Amino acid sequence: MISEQNINMFISGTTKLFVIFAHPAEQVRAPTLFNKKFEELGIDSVMIPIDVPPSHLKDCVYSMRGIKNLRGGVVTIPHKVEIAKLCDKLGAGGKATGAVNAIRFEEDGILHGDNFDGIGFVAGLKDYGHLLKDKKILIVGAGGASRALAVELISEPIKSLNITNRSFEKAKKVVQTIKSVRQTNKINAIEKKHIDYAEYDFVINATSLGMKSDDSLPFPIISLRPDCVVCDIIMKPQETKLLSAAKRSGIKVHYGKHMLDYQVSFIADFIGAFKT
Repeated sequence: MISEQNINMFISGTTKLFVIFAHPAEQVRAPTLFNKKFEELGIDSVMIPIDVPPSHLKDCVYSMRGIKNLRGGVVTIPHKVEIAKLCDKLGAGGKATGAVNAIRFEEDGILHGDNFDGIGFVAGLKDYGHLLKDKKILIVGAGGASRALAVELISEPIKSLNITNRSFEKAKKVVQTIKSVRQTNKINAIEKKHIDYAEYDFVINATSLGMKSDDSLPFPIISLRPDCVVCDIIMKPQETKLLSAAKRSGIKVHYGKHMLDYQVSFIADFIGAFKT
């Protein structure tokens, strides 16, 4: 791990700055990951955590527009939605979710934000050998995570993508949002009572069910095909009750941590972190 002393040795008047917005900031991982890479590549940059209470967020972000050597950074809880509102420009993921986890300041001062959760999820699936061509996919859940995944999955050569949720109205809103961002007829909302789980090649849990040990399963494992892939977006615990049940049934699983691991490089490219 790069030490504070080592970072200070590299900081000069030419150093480019990157930040991570958080509150609190103690739990953030990004500075360690990025600063280590900066050192390895010999790049004159540093990333620092910015612990900003929500009440001061707007003033903080706006004040940064005038800092010439501040290029952008990462956004984490609880600021993803509010910073998206402050952006002048949003990418597809940001538009679909109304939240951002990365921002960059353009040379003309424009603040550009995007959400890379969906990109990271899809990249992880591909790298673990899961083919998406002509596949039927079901996402259970209709929150921000569902939107992030849907906007990227629909860009792949899949056969269809259905969204279901306890509130069918919320599922329909997700579909409407995705269709406003991507021109497609492959995505639809479906009521839970009409789901035939055996139809799907991938079933994804995009709800919070699984974060607590006493949570119920978001969908019935017994109804899935043996060749189905069960995916979860929950990172802690890594081995959710859903994934454990799927593995016991001999069904392939895909872990939530991959969504985070595989988006780091995309975020780095977006904010221009490793450009010399």
